[in-house]
Amino acid sequence: MNWEVALVNVSLLWILTTPHEFAHAWAATKLGDDTPLNEGRVTLNPMAHVDWVGTLILPALTSLLGGGFLGWGKAVNTNPYRLRGGLKGLALVALAGPFSNILFAFILAIAAALSLRWIPSFAEYLTMGVRMSLYLAIFNLLPVPPLDGSKLLLAARLPAVIYQEIARFGFVFLIVALSISDLGRWMSAGSWWGTRQIFDLVIPVFRLS
Repeated sequence: MNWEVALVNVSLLWILTTPHEFAHAWAATKLGDDTPLNEGRVTLNPMAHVDWVGTLILPALTSLLGGGFLGWGKAVNTNPYRLRGGLKGLALVALAGPFSNILFAFILAIAAALSLRWIPSFAEYLTMGVRMSLYLAIFNLLPVPPLDGSKLLLAARLPAVIYQEIARFGFVFLIVALSISDLGRWMSAGSWWGTRQIFDLVIPVFRLS
């Protein structure tokens, strides 16, 4: 029952969920769908994007019980028929979320570099945020419903009937895949590699060691 780990995980997930969901909403609005705007999702207010089960309760429990870490934000509703480009527009909206995580990882890395000399503990917290942000980007790019990467299947003209059948078992498939394969380890390794690459770029710019 590691309360410190749970607190760190939940707080970081909450922070990272906000730009991710905002990016979906912003991209959809720019592509002509006003659904997210009407539902109040084109905002950086964290309260607009929180899913109390996925953003708070479940990640806290899985962290406390040592069962890994699982969580999500409140999904942004979009109408593909209103998007310019149709299903291709839907794919762009979906990709906006992971892209925002990569961009935000750079922002967190810059903040970590700036605070390293004065507040090392805060810099360490931000570094964990960089890694988690990249992990979320990689995880969400998996082509499994309901993850963002699955929208690429629709853009590739996968029949909707087949997509819906996959979606029925998508969450179960993810749990099984993470439990019996090295998928989680590969994504974790990828996020750590990306974190090192980002800091290799950021630190020389700010001339920090």
